[in-house]
Amino acid sequence: MRIGRRSDLGSKLASAMASSERASRCSRSDIRVLRAAIDRRLKALFPRGDEETGLEQAIRYAVLTPGKRIRPALTVLAAWELGRDDLAALDPGCALEMVHAASLVLDDLPCMDDAPLRRGEPATHRAFGEDVAVLASVALLSRAFATIGSAPGLSAEQRLRLIDILAEAVGTQGLAGGQFRDLRGGDERRAVAAFSDANHRKTGALFVAAVEMAGVVAQASEARIEELRAFATDLGQAFQIMDDLEDGSGGENGLGEDGAKVTVLSFLGRDGARGHLERHLAQARAALRPEGGLAMFVGAVFAEKTGRANGFQPRI
Repeated sequence: MRIGRRSDLGSKLASAMASSERASRCSRSDIRVLRAAIDRRLKALFPRGDEETGLEQAIRYAVLTPGKRIRPALTVLAAWELGRDDLAALDPGCALEMVHAASLVLDDLPCMDDAPLRRGEPATHRAFGEDVAVLASVALLSRAFATIGSAPGLSAEQRLRLIDILAEAVGTQGLAGGQFRDLRGGDERRAVAAFSDANHRKTGALFVAAVEMAGVVAQASEARIEELRAFATDLGQAFQIMDDLEDGSGGENGLGEDGAKVTVLSFLGRDGARGHLERHLAQARAALRPEGGLAMFVGAVFAEKTGRANGFQPRI
């Protein structure tokens, strides 16, 4: 059974946002409107202080740097498609964005991926120092749980379930475990299943958490949540493979361009990786109504990444 129903994102946002928002502002692209709403909420959750410390500046720098806001958008859209017509999923989605930002700060550290740039700007540790970057990441994780704990429009039981979902996504079965496998398993050839598992933990875990949170917010049945969970799992795999293809890493020796990290691309080659990408996209697409908000959003995201009009069918 396909999930979802047709959603007018603009009209939903216009009615669900604060009363000061005018419906005419939603005449732009629905996706841009949704991202703008997410950005506004994040800025409200992290207001600029009169006398900010270096730590507070680093936190705002890490979480407010412009991005696609995929995880909070998935959370809101999935909740809408499951029947929750307000923005009760917005704060849980923003909590996921905080966790995502914290993970990027840690990933970029010299002891991890040693990346000097993030989204075209100096990585947080380059801008504020490694010590402050680590503290900012810890603070973002803490704030994510606090945000869920005070999320409006939800019962205490719902908030507890959301906290459980977030904890699972961050721990050894999610981001932490995926990063460990990425760091310690990158100097040898591995089976495709091992790559898929690492990709799921690093990328797919937060996508799955997004739709699971949406299910809790919308009080959906477990069967409906499971359909979305399968969609999010395939989406996470496709997203990571697309990143590998864009990076262009991989060679005959099975190593990436940095000579250290093995990816699905370096193991299978570009043609094999494209085949896996198409399979995961087809499976994700099969779970959605083509006119629904989730399908529209995912198509827009992949269109941005590939430059193709139909981003759900990238051919690169």
